[in-house]
Amino acid sequence: MLNYGSEAQRDFYIPRICRGELVFCIGMSEPGSGSDLASVRTRADRTETGWRVNGQKIWTTNAMHGDYMIALLRTSGTSEDRHAGLSQLIIDLKAPGVTVRPITDLAGDAHFAEVFFDNVDLPADALIGNEGEGWKQVTAELAFERSGPERIYSSVVLLDAWIAHLRAVGRADSATLALVGDFTARLATLRAMSIACTARLALGESPVTEASLVKDLGTAFEQELPVAIGDDLAAHPDEAVDAELYRTLMFVTYVAPSFSLRGGTREVLRGIIARGMGLR
Repeated sequence: MLNYGSEAQRDFYIPRICRGELVFCIGMSEPGSGSDLASVRTRADRTETGWRVNGQKIWTTNAMHGDYMIALLRTSGTSEDRHAGLSQLIIDLKAPGVTVRPITDLAGDAHFAEVFFDNVDLPADALIGNEGEGWKQVTAELAFERSGPERIYSSVVLLDAWIAHLRAVGRADSATLALVGDFTARLATLRAMSIACTARLALGESPVTEASLVKDLGTAFEQELPVAIGDDLAAHPDEAVDAELYRTLMFVTYVAPSFSLRGGTREVLRGIIARGMGLR
């Protein structure tokens, strides 16, 4: 919104977001699209007063708690047109015709939602940026998401808890120290990569390839961490594991498969990286 929104949009939404008065969600994924974001079919057709939206979004994080959605919609052509004809619009989730349904997972939690649009009327100024430039805008947006520190810190509480456990039991053999050093060095490197992407984004650049590298390497780190720590604790059955460390290990193990799905699957990211390196 800062980069592509109108002055009126920035003046109205940004201060309220910063004050915590408005909560936004991002409408990208759709049923049947998977990671093929360019195949979205939810449409926004022009009307005399603005736009009319019909379709569905899915896996929208915390949509049930949101006030607005920034949605990637097709404003011309069909899904076969791929990147052409896509635009980003702001949708009031309290508007008539919007239905939000939480998706309950196996643990009974509901972090995601599916959102339905049935003849939802939007004003003309709901459009962010220029019509038809949604793909360029959403690609820039994903560079923020994929390079962010949350792509490397989702498991860091487990790492901290495990290191505290090692100190408590007094274990400092060479194999343990090597494992702690390996994870610490990788975490520091990934953090430096994330900060480097942030610096480029602050300059108005769009480091798509670099952000994809951060996410691919970061989620691999996050997924390896609970496996390695679980194996380490199992290899030392005489050490008492406190309830908080055990609970943290179980939770991270449970959510770890999603790390390489959210924000773009590993296969898609590696395709972007290969293209950015001139390999495809």
